[in-house]
Amino acid sequence: MSKATKRKHVVKELLEDYVKPTEDQHIMRVLGSNGNNLHEAVTGSGERYLVSMPTKFRKNLWIKRGDFVIVDPIKEGEKVKGEISFILYRDHIQYLRKLGVWPAGFQEDRTSDDRNEGTPKESERKTKEEDDSDSEDDDSDLFVNTNRATVLYSESEEETDEDEEEEKEDEGRA
Repeated sequence: MSKATKRKHVVKELLEDYVKPTEDQHIMRVLGSNGNNLHEAVTGSGERYLVSMPTKFRKNLWIKRGDFVIVDPIKEGEKVKGEISFILYRDHIQYLRKLGVWPAGFQEDRTSDDRNEGTPKESERKTKEEDDSDSEDDDSDLFVNTNRATVLYSESEEETDEDEEEEKEDEGRA
């Protein structure tokens, strides 16, 4: 099987399958990468340990700090105590919350939309806007580059005396 075909099947499996963790599996949040395909992760109860990335995911899928994964425990492991079996994306997390299997320790970890519901009028307005817009137009699940500072530009309606003088000079030259 070629690398491209393997990647296609791995990605398709990950995006289309909705899995429910078994009794021995844990849902964990990735805290960071320690290199060599090892990641530090924490359970919903706060237990931290290293988990390994299986070879089928290496160079095909990437995880970053804050992502959620399903981990198979490794009983005989001293340092590495688990192996990632599934990477959870937004749709998977919503599915697991509906099933009621989402860990209580991660309940406060909601998206910014869920955290900032605001007043009832605002939430009613949001639901009306969601009904009007297509799901294809929703950009909330797009990657946001956190390495760049967010700059907000605002234009003031008031012009200073210097700006007005410059405009008059420009008009006079033309």
